Amino acid sequence: MAHLSPAQMDRAVGTVIVSAAGDALGSAYEFGPALPDEVTPEFGVGHFGHGAGEWTDDTSMAIPVLDELAAGRRLTDPAALERIVAAWQGWAQSALDVGAQTRHVLGRIPSPPMMDAIRTAARAVHDETGRSGGNGSLMRTGPVALGYLDRPDLAAAAAAVAQLTHWEDDNVDACALWCAAIRHGILTGELDMCGQLDVVPQDRRDRWAALIDEALVSGRHPRDFRDANGWVVRAFQGALAAVSGATGPLDAIERAVRGGNDTDTVAAIAGSLAGAVWGADALPDSHTTVLHGWPGIDAAELARRARLAVGASAVSAWG
Repeated sequence: MAHLSPAQMDRAVGTVIVSAAGDALGSAYEFGPALPDEVTPEFGVGHFGHGAGEWTDDTSMAIPVLDELAAGRRLTDPAALERIVAAWQGWAQSALDVGAQTRHVLGRIPSPPMMDAIRTAARAVHDETGRSGGNGSLMRTGPVALGYLDRPDLAAAAAAVAQLTHWEDDNVDACALWCAAIRHGILTGELDMCGQLDVVPQDRRDRWAALIDEALVSGRHPRDFRDANGWVVRAFQGALAAVSGATGPLDAIERAVRGGNDTDTVAAIAGSLAGAVWGADALPDSHTTVLHGWPGIDAAELARRARLAVGASAVSAWG
């Protein structure tokens, strides 16, 4: 695909912008109770001290991924993955919040990070704890799709980025499915998660089909998946329920925030898919102009980097 239509490009940009908006909106409600539909979430000071309109680690960790794509690099390239981890390590030194699983892995990787050491650290943390299924991989996965709109190795790229810190198969599958649904949304403007099951290994498809069906039951709400939504599977289901029951991107991220508990992350995940379906222009200016965060950039700069990622991907794919 050499060029995207204006509507498709708007949806590609929306993948990043609406995710950042959901992240910042949910920050003030993190670890809080589920909210009734009558409550309209508003930007405020976050649980960890983020300012009103400031995104958290969800978006900050996505930016180095976006930047590698904007430079025309492949996310299955070890050098690109090493640069991403190096950027995360630098950011984590002063970040207000870094997920426990992510911090544990990053702290075990020598600087400068090399691929063998990165994989060894991620696998060791998984083996020592018996699990690595937090939602910290899914929250940052949205930009991956922008570099693989016409490439067959989207699932491999999503898995490579996920396993930098989260080794478990649930992370690999959730990120591959989410990225595939984002790609489908950007290209068609439609929400279709069931149609992406072929990116999951055959022996795990039935389980994921059942999880998706559970989230898509009519009337489902992110509140139904509030318990343990720090787990990648429940975050996936809560975010999918937020988008499938929404009328637009703002409705989707507000529904995610009303779900309670890990609100910024579920809303960031939901926002990446909602942006891919409805586009950035469908989000009110009131929810874009206030956005800011590490490394000192705003919504306009995020949008610029998203367009670069799509453009660089097209040039690279077509030589």
